[in-house]
Amino acid sequence: MFQTKMTEMLGVRYPIVGGTMMHISTAEFVAAISNAGGLGILASAIYPSREAFGEALDQLLDLTDRPFAVNLNLFPMMRPIDNNDYLDVLLEKGVRIVETSGHSAPEALCARFKEAGLTWMHKCVGVRYALKVQDMGADMVTVVGYENGGATGKLDIGTLVLVPRVVESLRIPVIGGGGVSDGRGLVALLALGAQGVIMGTRLLATREAPLHEALKQALVQASELDTMLVMRSIGATHRVWTNAAAKKIAELEANQAGLPEILNIATGEKAKKMYREGDLDVGIISCGQGVGMAHDIPTVKELFDRIMSEAQEVAKSLAAN
Repeated sequence: MFQTKMTEMLGVRYPIVGGTMMHISTAEFVAAISNAGGLGILASAIYPSREAFGEALDQLLDLTDRPFAVNLNLFPMMRPIDNNDYLDVLLEKGVRIVETSGHSAPEALCARFKEAGLTWMHKCVGVRYALKVQDMGADMVTVVGYENGGATGKLDIGTLVLVPRVVESLRIPVIGGGGVSDGRGLVALLALGAQGVIMGTRLLATREAPLHEALKQALVQASELDTMLVMRSIGATHRVWTNAAAKKIAELEANQAGLPEILNIATGEKAKKMYREGDLDVGIISCGQGVGMAHDIPTVKELFDRIMSEAQEVAKSLAAN
């Protein structure tokens, strides 16, 4: 019932993509997502060298024989990286699917994608950006509405409007997200014309997610009201879980603090400390409004099977009415 252009093109069982999450989308977690029937995406930017990235790919290839993708990050970073190096490595390892995301389309890389025969997915925030990468040769586009966790872009458009607007504007398949946490959300996005869904926040509360148990429990207890937007003043708006660190960033922005002061709190090192040690206020974590629909901590497979079973029941119910 839920075979789509996305599942056909990517060779996955379910039309579900596990969103790329910095310091979380490791080889082990990506393998869990792919083995559960979705498309896991490895975050290349969390690896400090091409050697470390190559080792992560070797580990991932040992953990799964299912399709997965690699994300090449185009956002500005404290530690600049040359994505051509990472592209070299993923091609050497035989990776067949690449995702790009960031402020600008990867014009310097797309020719290499096409030459290598890669399936190229690009994640963006609006129609004009999606049209540009379609013209550049992207095979699929991912868009997420304003409810999503992490980078929200500048347009502030909700999922119910953004997804159908992109679908009606493009010739290539669209993956949609922003608030998708269960089977109801999956059916809704397919009804809007998407060929699959992307989710990140709901996957944080799974057994395999590389997060401290205290943080997972806090997210399960959170509601849809427990997120906030930060870093808009520096042109990098993110929706994050509301904690002391996020509130401190908002306070700094209200007082017109500079980039170094804000990044001192938003740094990835402090986020990793929170993930590893369970100190819930030391850093920030990207978190969408869909956190209010995460009520337990299943395995990824249990979550995906539940989502697909619920989606089937919802579709049957709608057809019967």
